[in-house]
Amino acid sequence: MSESIIVIGAGVAGLSAGCYGQMNGYKTQIFELHDKPGGLCTAWKRKGFTFDGCIDWLVGSQEGTAFNRIWRELGAVQGRQFVDHDIHISVEDEDGRAFNIYTNIDRLERHMKALSPADSSLIEAFCDGARRMTKMSEVMGDMGKSGLLARLKMGAKMLPLMGTFRKYGKVSTREFANWFQDPFLQRAFAAAFDIAGFPVIAVMMMLAWHHQRDAGYPIGGSLEFARAIEARYLGLGGELHYNSRVEEILVEDDTAVGVRLTDGTEHRADVVISAADGHATIFDMLGGQYVDDTIRGYYEELPLFPSWVQVSLGVARDLTGLPQIVNFPLDRPVTIGGEEEERIAFRHFCYDPTAAPEGKSTVVVMFMADYDYWAPLVEDRERYEAEKKDVAIKTIDALETRLPGIADQIEVVDVSTPVTVKRYTNNWQGSMEGWLITTETIDMVFGRGMKRTLPGLENFYMVGQWVQPGGGLPPAAESGRKVIGTICKQDGKKFQATTT
Repeated sequence: MSESIIVIGAGVAGLSAGCYGQMNGYKTQIFELHDKPGGLCTAWKRKGFTFDGCIDWLVGSQEGTAFNRIWRELGAVQGRQFVDHDIHISVEDEDGRAFNIYTNIDRLERHMKALSPADSSLIEAFCDGARRMTKMSEVMGDMGKSGLLARLKMGAKMLPLMGTFRKYGKVSTREFANWFQDPFLQRAFAAAFDIAGFPVIAVMMMLAWHHQRDAGYPIGGSLEFARAIEARYLGLGGELHYNSRVEEILVEDDTAVGVRLTDGTEHRADVVISAADGHATIFDMLGGQYVDDTIRGYYEELPLFPSWVQVSLGVARDLTGLPQIVNFPLDRPVTIGGEEEERIAFRHFCYDPTAAPEGKSTVVVMFMADYDYWAPLVEDRERYEAEKKDVAIKTIDALETRLPGIADQIEVVDVSTPVTVKRYTNNWQGSMEGWLITTETIDMVFGRGMKRTLPGLENFYMVGQWVQPGGGLPPAAESGRKVIGTICKQDGKKFQATTT
């Protein structure tokens, strides 16, 4: 029977595994390369402004839902205020029209029909699909429950949704946008969800969670959210070691027995769980010794969520009244990090009083970015900084066309790049969420999934985005919970989950 567990990485998946390990009587230690918890669920402060790099909306904000139960077990939502936006994003056009992605599906349907009456049938089908996806909350409530009856109940609830999955799971947002007759709605829908291969069914699910008020933004932002889980873990008696980068997973007789840090120290445990980057875990910490063609194929063939450049601004201006995210066209394209941009989307945080001093605003602009473009630049620090400055200047100039006068109101400028992501989290290629959901990979999310073990290696598990495709914090937290459930089952123990 296992008594001790080492967890690599204090992101949400690692903290989750640590918390549930402690709840179930295991002695756990977490080793984290950074000096704070959360991994990519983070934020940073500059001269009174908080720049957030993660949570736009969080599934599980509504009490009584499946993921809310997990967040409560992890101590993340108790006493926390959530904001539910009326508009997820507003996409503007050159002629002044705006396509508002309302979070209420009924209101969204009326709005879309007003924009394009000729597309009424397609709009109704799209919104009806989103309404059906509200049943996913009930399905997720049954996930993880054992027993034949629980599985039968989940199957019965899932059955009515399968038609929607089959119809829209293999249609990308870009393809779907072309089904509209109205040219503006074509452009605006594609711009709102502009990720190559992203399936329409994922948009419907997002809208369903918003409609149910189960996808709110936590006041305090991402780092404070992660800090709450850290506090829960420490309160359960777990040990957390920062600035402790794992160099090697120790293996004896094809069994994981501990870790060696970069400082040379070794730490042993009965079980090792990696919540770290998948590529680094498999090919660096384990030297590529425990892979098969399937796993190798993941890292050679599957698309990744891209990395990003983030321009964060502290602005002496109150942007309250604007939609939280505004996507607008540029007068002429600009090149950002080697990529041509025809539109820019900015997000303000005026709904969070902790994000900026009173009367001022935190503004964030994100651009999808190619890690291979930025990685060589950092070898020449002067060139790297010059490129960052160029990105900031172009971004501010673009914002000036939509928010006249803002250039003179900027008090703080901060630019992070894919290299920044790699440095602080070691995420492969600076990816934001591991494997990308596409029309080709969606079966991996809702179908067969990925194994949390490696072939030929005992007492070792992986959790997080690299084995729980789909992106976002809820799957990460859920994966930590599941793996402890697996360990408990192997040890003949009943899995326990408690709340504070």
